[in-house]
Amino acid sequence: MDIPLEKKRFTKSRMLILGGSILLFAFIVFVIISSSGASKLNVERERITISEVTQGAFQEAIPVNGIVLPITTIYLDAVEGGRVEEKFVEDGAMMKKGAPILRLSNTDLELSLVNQETAVYNLLTQMQIQQNSARQNTINRLNQLTDVKNSLIEAERVYNLNKRLYDKDAIGRQDLIASENEYNYQKQRMELAQQVVAQDSIATNQELSQAQSSYQRTRTALELMRKKVGDLVVKAPVDGRLTSLDAEIGQSKTKGERLGQIDVLSGFKVRVAIDEHYIARIYSGQVGTFSFNGKAYTLEIKKVYTQVTNGRFQVDMHFQGDVPEGIRRGQTLQIRVALSQEKQAVLIPKGGFFQQTGGNWIFKLEANGNTAYRQPIQLGNQNTEYYEVVDGLHPGDKVVTSGYDNYEEIQELVLN
Repeated sequence: MDIPLEKKRFTKSRMLILGGSILLFAFIVFVIISSSGASKLNVERERITISEVTQGAFQEAIPVNGIVLPITTIYLDAVEGGRVEEKFVEDGAMMKKGAPILRLSNTDLELSLVNQETAVYNLLTQMQIQQNSARQNTINRLNQLTDVKNSLIEAERVYNLNKRLYDKDAIGRQDLIASENEYNYQKQRMELAQQVVAQDSIATNQELSQAQSSYQRTRTALELMRKKVGDLVVKAPVDGRLTSLDAEIGQSKTKGERLGQIDVLSGFKVRVAIDEHYIARIYSGQVGTFSFNGKAYTLEIKKVYTQVTNGRFQVDMHFQGDVPEGIRRGQTLQIRVALSQEKQAVLIPKGGFFQQTGGNWIFKLEANGNTAYRQPIQLGNQNTEYYEVVDGLHPGDKVVTSGYDNYEEIQELVLN
């Protein structure tokens, strides 16, 4: 008799199908959970920078580059245009005040000087002729006055004599009247002659004064012309080093053209270019620091140039205290200019995270140090080393400060 065999409920094929179904269901659940929760990213700990939030002294500062310049620079411009005829020194020479540098020639200017000199000499000759004429005219007037005075004296003598003779009936009344008329006539002539002499003296003095003034003006014009011709020889205005000399024999220079400059070597200053964003926060008296040969030095802003060129403005800074030994004109210095007073603040070291987050959030590590989550933060001022934390972090917290190039959509970092 046959024995019926019991059919197996879990065959090998059913077991495989069941196992596959379970794995598929688990995968689907994992995907659903992963997509519904925060996105994660596994990162190697060695590939990121982890920094600690600290409490410390903070001072807002900006890094700038400055160029060392002489404390004073005197520019040499062509006062008068002309052709370069002679160079007495070369670029870089040490100059004494008044020493000649180069000589220009200007035929028109030199001809004008000759004409001006001729005009002065002609005016002087005319003035001398006028003075002689006035002197001769005065002499003639005085001679006429003397004649009139003599005639008056004679007329007075005759009149007085005739009065005595008439009183003695020696002459007739007609003779007395005639002598009296002559006497009165000569008195009137005397008064008129005196007025003429006085007016002539006044007119002569006025003419001489005007001629003298005209002569002085012409002489002044001549001196100015001589000075202009003298300016064709360019001389050092102060002691110093001649630099940037731009003149060659035969070259033509126009009036006002830059020829070179004299650097006064009694000290140095630093010319600094600063981004226009800070123009409202830069003023005279602010300080900056830099290192030179391992030693720190301090500079102070003395002058602010408010003109903005290519998005930057310039300031002049002078050394406070010692000037570094061996510093040279044209040398570049890296300077930290302080924008605020020193204060206590919560600090984050500067890093690449700021470019992607704008300082609005950062990855903060959990206490176990294996995961990091997004943390909203608020940053304040900054300097060359730190950001000031206004809100969101506390001293002792650890954060990821390296770049976040691939972390825009990531909510959690898993550190391996």
